[in-house]
Amino acid sequence: MTQPLTEQRQEQYLQLIEQLLSCPNGQEPEILDAQPDLLDAGLVQALVKVGTMMAHQENQAGAKFLFHVARELAIQLNLYSQPTAQE
Repeated sequence: MTQPLTEQRQEQYLQLIEQLLSCPNGQEPEILDAQPDLLDAGLVQALVKVGTMMAHQENQAGAKFLFHVARELAIQLNLYSQPTAQE
């Protein structure tokens, strides 16, 4: 179930993204698992939005990391369909 995107929820997404960006390498799953209520399509959209902003600010490493997290999360949430051989 997707929560309505309120200003408060957007702020929670941004705080979670900040935690992901500043945590030691490898602790990302623990941070995500600690806040299961935020793991939804809205977070995936927020990750892509912040990643895009970072790419425009020449922070390619940060952008690539956030895009990777967004993709993995989308797969886990069944929001991302793998291309099939027929496509």
